[in-house]
Amino acid sequence: MRIDLHSHSDVSDGTRPPAEVVRLARAKGLDVLALTDHDTVAGWDEAAGALPAGLTLVPGVELSCKHGGRSLHMLGYLFDPEEPALAAELARICDDRVIRARGMVDRLRELGVDVTWGMVRALAKGEAVGRPHIARAMVEAGAVETDDEAFTARWIAPGGRAYVDRYALDPERAIGLVRAAGGVCVLAHPRARRRGYVFADAVIEELAAAGLAGIEADHPDHIPEDRAHLRDLAAALGLVVTGSSDDHGAPTGDRLGAETTAPDAYEELVAGASGDDLRLPDRGPESR
Repeated sequence: MRIDLHSHSDVSDGTRPPAEVVRLARAKGLDVLALTDHDTVAGWDEAAGALPAGLTLVPGVELSCKHGGRSLHMLGYLFDPEEPALAAELARICDDRVIRARGMVDRLRELGVDVTWGMVRALAKGEAVGRPHIARAMVEAGAVETDDEAFTARWIAPGGRAYVDRYALDPERAIGLVRAAGGVCVLAHPRARRRGYVFADAVIEELAAAGLAGIEADHPDHIPEDRAHLRDLAAALGLVVTGSSDDHGAPTGDRLGAETTAPDAYEELVAGASGDDLRLPDRGPESR
């Protein structure tokens, strides 16, 4: 059984529509896929409606959080998206994403980059506008040759000349919101050194005490030593260990299934969800 619990579609910063993501997942031999777009559940229905035979869809989200002034990402699974408090926070985060992106476009234009809001909006299919969309617009404008060049201090990296901060949840509050909506949370890529997502064991211990269910240990950006350490830490804290591709389509090389989660870990996460509207993939959209 091949299980990938972290993927993105073009309703956030992926490049493929949700329906195409699930079809590609099955073509790559996956049995279970979680759709976890940034701060939005807008892709769930399309993905469920296009679900190919043999593939189970886990509905999820990647929540934007902040700890100690640094960005932290939290994966939420199997929650009721209509739970008022969580739905309000998702709406607030997405609204602020638009405000922030407009601010970054303004700063880029002040720096002489011929990027427009229209260019960014055309690249962002949904409301979860992010820096990857701005980076792609910068490539189109000829300001940089690759997306990675945009994510530097010269441009839109944290502290960069065109960087604008945005609203994000406290991670312990994010865990509480997802749990109150019947779901479970897994800390995303906590040792992705290349992208700056590196959090000390003490932070993970705090999150475990707040109700964190698991750690994404097997991730393409994690080196073997960090994976082993995270597994040991998870065992000590009683957390589930997951593996995921964090696929974004073309920018990440269509790597669905590059990392996977063990079936028993997946079953433990599903068992930990308690909501009435889990939208489990094998039930399909007609059961809602």
